[in-house]
This record gives sequence, C-alpha cells and structure tokens, in this order.
Amino acid sequence: MKVAEGHSGFDGLDGTNIVAQSFEITTNFTAPDYEEFVVYPNNIEVFDTDMTLIYILWDEVPGNNGGTVDVWRLLPQTVYTDFGEFQYNYDATNGDATIFLDAPSSFDFNDLAPGDLDNQTFRIVILPVDLAQNPLLDITDYDSVMNLAGLTTQDIITIE
Repeated sequence: MKVAEGHSGFDGLDGTNIVAQSFEITTNFTAPDYEEFVVYPNNIEVFDTDMTLIYILWDEVPGNNGGTVDVWRLLPQTVYTDFGEFQYNYDATNGDATIFLDAPSSFDFNDLAPGDLDNQTFRIVILPVDLAQNPLLDITDYDSVMNLAGLTTQDIITIE
C-alpha cells in the first residue's frame, strides 16, 4: 500500500505555542537623552528570529460609529517643525528596546512643545518569524499587523 505524504508543518518547539505578543508604554522624553529604555515584561519571550515593531499613537480621529479611533504609525516617524525636523525612532534586542528622539546635532530639543515630548504612547509588537515572513504582512499598517498576529487590545500588556 502506498501512503501519500502530508503537508510539511512549521518547525517549532515541541509543546510550545509560539505567538505574537504586544505591550504598551506611555512615557515623557526629557533631557539630556530624550529616550526611554524599555525592558520587556518577564512573561514575554523574544527569540533572535522574531521581529520587533514599535508604533506611536499619532492621533485620535472620529470613528464611523461614534467615539474615537486610534491612529498608530510605525517608527521611525519624522516630524517637521518650524525649526527643523526630528524623528521618533527605536532600536531593539530580544529583551529590551530603546525609544528615542533623533535629529541632526544642530537641532535643539528644548524647542519642542510639550505635545511632542510628554505622554507619548507606544505599542511594541513582537512577531514570531513565521508571521514576519508572511507575504500578507504590511508592517506599516498597525491594524493589519494585529489582525494577522491574532492580537486584540485585550492582549496588550501595559507597562507602568
């Protein structure tokens, strides 16, 4: 009797459910570094092959059904001002991330308005390699990333 082979499955860790993860932090950027060092929560495991994406809460707009809808933008995000331009940017490892303001050395961060520095909210999304390689992934679209990852707002861990 000839047996047909089935489809190849994903390589993974036996008994381990590898899922996307997300958490949120609200911070103030202050002198002299204008950065926030974020250690990932202990219950978030990040592998070397995972993709780390960070989004900034850019705006809140009226929703179609009333209320407001959050507008998230992928970092880096450039802001143009009357006195030059700067970026919200980040770097990440498998255990932490640094979110920082970046600009040419001639830029004076003291010229920024409190709205550019205070109460800035970021969402960090960790995608396993299987999701990161999905051809349907559009990392610039926060809602698309969350849908593809199977994450909802209830899944987001808030870091104090």
